[in-house]
Order: sequence, then structure tokens, then C-alpha cells
Amino acid sequence: MDPVAAAFEAVPRADFLREGTRDEASYDGPVAIGHGQTNSQPHTVEDMLRLLDVRPGQRVLDVGAGSGWTTALLAHLVGPTGRVIGVELEPDLASWGATNVRRTPYDWASVRPARPGVLGVPEEAPFDRILVSAAARTLPSALVDQLADEGRMAVPVSGTMTVAVRAGGEVLTSEHGSYRFVPLR
Repeated sequence: MDPVAAAFEAVPRADFLREGTRDEASYDGPVAIGHGQTNSQPHTVEDMLRLLDVRPGQRVLDVGAGSGWTTALLAHLVGPTGRVIGVELEPDLASWGATNVRRTPYDWASVRPARPGVLGVPEEAPFDRILVSAAARTLPSALVDQLADEGRMAVPVSGTMTVAVRAGGEVLTSEHGSYRFVPLR
């Protein structure tokens, strides 16, 4: 089984949904998690994880961690030699996401509240991979700056899934279809 499929099998979406919506876990669409945010469509999450090409042992930043589901999926992909830091701007969701991730066996992963006005976790950079589950208007330079050399970031920019790769002093981008997300704040 390929690593992304194995991660989806190991990390059930239902464990990261509100009690009243867990029966929607198999629905291939977004599911509301409160505060105007959603647990992303599984097909979209799968696409993003495949674009990121996460490898064991990598350091990964998960921006817009919400329920913690993507943080746990990333933790499965990096394994115990890696590290995943999820950040969430909405304090209640950050707390709930942190609790959800603590219930998993992935003690190398965590979710924390994002600092208002600060994208990512610059003091923990560089990251090998960055997953952004919120729509940016332009490629967020503050996150690009947190990428390691040869690092990759998947981020929806103006409705288009964009992959940014840091290669030496350059940042190369490619576009991979249209997606809808809540706005990156």
C-alpha cells in the first residue's frame, strides 16, 4: 500500500469530527467543525499530501490544523523520526485539535494556537514540508521563508492549489487544479 493510502487507513477521519457529524466521515466533502471552519474533503487532503511528497524523518508544519486530522495524517507519514507542528488560529479549535492529536499514538505531533499576526512558526523553522489548509491571496512569503532548502509547500492561492519548492536561492512554483478553502488569516 502506498504511504498516503496507509495514512488514511491508519488515521480515521471520524476520530477528528464533532460527535454529531461523525456519521459523515465517509462523505467526500467538507464537514463543519465549528467557528466557520471545516474538516477538509478527503480527496482534497489526499491530493495535497501526494503533492507534498512527505517522507519519513521530515519536519512538517501544518497551517490551519483545525481538528488535527491533517496533523495526524502527516505524523503517520513522517514516522517517529520526524516531527509535525500544527497551528490553528481559532483558539477553541486549536485546543480541540491538540486533544485529538494527543489521543493518537503520534507523540511526535502536536497542535498549538497560532500567534495572531504570525504565519507559521518561524522560530521552529526550517521545515521540510508545509501544508496550508486555508486559501491565500498570494503565495505567503512568510511561509516560504520557513521552508528548508529543497522544502515543499502545498497552499491554495487564489483558488489554485500551488506547490512551492525552495531550490537553493530560488522558489519554483507549479499549479495543480482549483480548490476552495476558508481564507488564510
